[in-house]
Amino acid sequence: MSASAALMAAAEGGIIGDGRTGANLALGVGALGLATGWLTLARAARRTSTGNARIGGMSAIAVGLVGTALAVLHLATSSGGPGTGNGLVGAIVAIPLGLGAVLLGRRALTRSRPTGRPAL
Repeated sequence: MSASAALMAAAEGGIIGDGRTGANLALGVGALGLATGWLTLARAARRTSTGNARIGGMSAIAVGLVGTALAVLHLATSSGGPGTGNGLVGAIVAIPLGLGAVLLGRRALTRSRPTGRPAL
């Protein structure tokens, strides 16, 4: 099974279970990215470990993008409307979670930049 087919099947909830599973997966990944970004931003503010903050920021961006992509795929493939039990509302909530993780990760990367170099 190719990676794109696996993502489509996960977004539809076909691999794991019912239609809400894809939205729950996107919610979980988005929340994980948001937590990673938040903790990394706190670590970057302390300036104690610049390398770890950069890795955490990149991780938060990557996980946030995956969560957003899963949510958008679920929205694109779900049938029916809100309240039908297919996880449409969960996917709608997962999009801002994933984008928030991307923004927090980007902010952590900006804060963890050494002060001797100019910003790009």
